[in-house]
Amino acid sequence: MENKTIMQFFEWHLDADGNHWKRLKERASELKEAGIDAVWVPPVTKGITQDDNGYGIYDLYDLGEFDQKGTVRTKYGTKEELLEAIQACHNVGISVYVDIVMNHKAGADELETFKVVEVNPDNREEDISEPYDIEGWTKFTFPGRNGQYSDFQWNYTHFNGTDYDAKEEKEGVFRILGENKYWNNNVDKELGNYDFLMFSNIDFNNETVREEMFKWGTWISETLSCNGFRLDAIKHINHEFIKDFAVNLKKEKGDDFYFVGEFWKGEIDECKQFLEEMDYTIDLFDVPLHYKLHTASIQGSEFDLSTIFDDTLVKLHPMNSVTFVDNHDTQPNESLESWVEDWFKQIAYSLILLREDGYPCVFYGDYYGIKGPVPVDGKQMAIDPLLYARKKKAYGQQDDYFDDKNVIGWVRHGDENIEKSGCAVVISNDMEGSKRMFVGTERAGETWVDLTNTRNEEIVIEEDGFADFLVNGQSVSVWGLPN
Repeated sequence: MENKTIMQFFEWHLDADGNHWKRLKERASELKEAGIDAVWVPPVTKGITQDDNGYGIYDLYDLGEFDQKGTVRTKYGTKEELLEAIQACHNVGISVYVDIVMNHKAGADELETFKVVEVNPDNREEDISEPYDIEGWTKFTFPGRNGQYSDFQWNYTHFNGTDYDAKEEKEGVFRILGENKYWNNNVDKELGNYDFLMFSNIDFNNETVREEMFKWGTWISETLSCNGFRLDAIKHINHEFIKDFAVNLKKEKGDDFYFVGEFWKGEIDECKQFLEEMDYTIDLFDVPLHYKLHTASIQGSEFDLSTIFDDTLVKLHPMNSVTFVDNHDTQPNESLESWVEDWFKQIAYSLILLREDGYPCVFYGDYYGIKGPVPVDGKQMAIDPLLYARKKKAYGQQDDYFDDKNVIGWVRHGDENIEKSGCAVVISNDMEGSKRMFVGTERAGETWVDLTNTRNEEIVIEEDGFADFLVNGQSVSVWGLPN
């Protein structure tokens, strides 16, 4: 079976020009040609402004179709352009995973008065006020949509927390009071209880809310004919709901409907526990590996490369791991900034693209570049040879040579059904080096070249099936048969 690769097709500072869906439509063919089989697109639903990245979510049923919040289109374009982009992807065999935001809502249409207690933002289990009335932006009537697709209207009873009291013009974390209403317990325990993240926090203890979100999940999957969802901020959402949501949709759409969750925890034990709670119905981004790559890029030759996969999701649960180098939250100046440094980027991508385990995701910002206050040039020239090697070479049995702190390597022995497949990868985070590795006696006499074009030598495989594979300092080389 051919290796598959995702691209996260956005970065935080894309121009808010409404042209992104057109961009995806135009680039679908070249993405497929480069070796991309699926794209994760940003939130497609109407945000609080035309410039909103989609995480300040207003109306789940407005995909850039209704005049709401001062705009018909979203930051990325209109509903029609979105549907055309998805069709263009499907036409060339690219799956589309839609980023969906179910934790909160923002930009309500009306104020409501209701009772709350203010809680300590650093410990949400600690009340710091007596119950009192506030005026909160919690009533969502969606006048621009006028009941089309769903007549469900949101009010304060559908939320369990909010972050602003309009009466006193005060920001804070306010827990909404009501019968059977409290923070959900099936969430991350950071800050006492991390149910509340921002804006008006959706209450998944409320059965009416759960039913509406199930209906919406079916509606958006059918409306877009998408192939799966990326679930945003799931450590803040009732884990039982997330599992039920995934199981429910897979029943309707089939087991091939794909789910990957953003469970942002760097500790492997917490990731393992979450997967167990989910009964492995969804995959997770390998956040522990991301932090390893980030640390390795900072420490340079002090980092022990032979430990790069220790305590990572891809090592412990390879079938449920989406590996990545960076994303829109880890890029400079963003909420989870932990940017993998430039010199290590190609090395990092070789570690996710050329191994047998994990479902790797290439970041738009790494491929095409990022804008904003800290612009970074794209690295397409560095990533393309690795995508090529993943598509054509990185198959078969994998033998690791993780026997040195600074120079590591591995061999993929190839698949007899894939012509000229097989490769030898060698990485150094220090000086120029080499790794003697076995590629098979049947390879004796073959001439291999560096597919990254970093080294110009040709290496002839010796009679015993071994060869000394070379690498530059602070670099990666991928050796294989030329095509």
